[in-house]
Amino acid sequence: MEYHYILLGILIVVAFYTDVTKSLLPNWLTMSGVAVGVLFHLIIGGLDGLLFSFIGLLFGGGLLMLLYLFKAIGAGDVKLFAAIGAIAGFHFTLYTLMYSIFFAGIIGAFILLFRKQFVSRMVYAIYRIVGSIMSRDIKSLEDFKRIESTRFPFMYAVLPGVIVTISTFL
Repeated sequence: MEYHYILLGILIVVAFYTDVTKSLLPNWLTMSGVAVGVLFHLIIGGLDGLLFSFIGLLFGGGLLMLLYLFKAIGAGDVKLFAAIGAIAGFHFTLYTLMYSIFFAGIIGAFILLFRKQFVSRMVYAIYRIVGSIMSRDIKSLEDFKRIESTRFPFMYAVLPGVIVTISTFL
C-alpha cells in the first residue's frame, strides 16, 4: 500500500476546500504538508527517503517558483507543489504539474467559451502581446493580465491533475 498517497489525498482535499472557499492556501497547511512528507519518508526510507522527499520538495517548489515569478500562480500554489513533492517525490510532482496545466487550459477555455468572449479576448490578448514585444515594454502585458485576465483557483486544475497522476502511478 502506498501510504504517502493517503497523506497526499488529505492535503489535496483540505487545500481544495480552503482555496475554493477562501481563495487561500494557508502556510500552516502547505508547510505541514512539507513537514509530514519529509518526516514520513525519513521514517520509512531513512536517508534515501529523506533524499527522495527533499528532491521532490525542491523540484515542486522550484519549478512552480518560475510560474510565480511570471505571476501565473500565487505563492500558496508554489508551497503546495513543494508539499506535493515532499510527499510524493519528483516524478509524481512532474506529472501532476503537467496534468494540472493541461486541466487549467481546458478550464480557462471553457470559461471563455461560456462567456462568449473567446475570439475577441484572444484577438485582444494577441494584440497586447505583439504591442508589448514591439514596444519592448512588458508593463502593458502586466496591466492586461491584472485587469483583463480570467482567473480561477488553480486547485480546480490541481485536483484532477493529482487524481489522474495517482491513477497513472498505481
